[in-house]
Amino acid sequence: MERKIIERPGYFGTSRNEIHEKYDGEFGSGKWKIAWQWGDQIIQKPEALQIYEDGYYEFFKANKDVLNWLISTASDVYDTAPSNIEAKFSYDIQETVNNHIHDVAIRRAVLRNGVWFKGDHLVHVRPEKEGGRLGPHLIPFHLPHMIYKGEIKYKGEPRDFSTNPPWWITMGIKDSVEQFYQQNKVLQILE
Repeated sequence: MERKIIERPGYFGTSRNEIHEKYDGEFGSGKWKIAWQWGDQIIQKPEALQIYEDGYYEFFKANKDVLNWLISTASDVYDTAPSNIEAKFSYDIQETVNNHIHDVAIRRAVLRNGVWFKGDHLVHVRPEKEGGRLGPHLIPFHLPHMIYKGEIKYKGEPRDFSTNPPWWITMGIKDSVEQFYQQNKVLQILE
């Protein structure tokens, strides 16, 4: 069976489980899938996460001062809760109601840059927190021409981004890692 793209659902946040339940009810359990568009290709979550992570890797490679600050300050990083550190290098361990992927991407990108954390405390990577400058909405995407520029939904619902832009646009930079992750997300159903 072929899969057909029916929409661009955008950011799920804490509504992830409810949105998944809605899709199960509407399309049937196992008959829908979230994927990402990459040029003419449709890629699955592991590939999308690798590309997302590559944004952090390239950022740290180009910004050694930020990398050095991070590894000398932090013993590790987290996003939604300190328990996030248990995920270590796995994007599959998601113990909180919304996904935490940028903490995993940061850990993996630090490792890929040949260094590791030597600091004395956990650094919270959220807006208004110590690690806020490492939020995915503030990290430039290394291949900005690959970000989908058209209309998407927000939490699976229509939203006029010109009058009510999402947080990664209002708080972030143009062509960020987060923009790639949300804008390129697609909902597929079995035909």
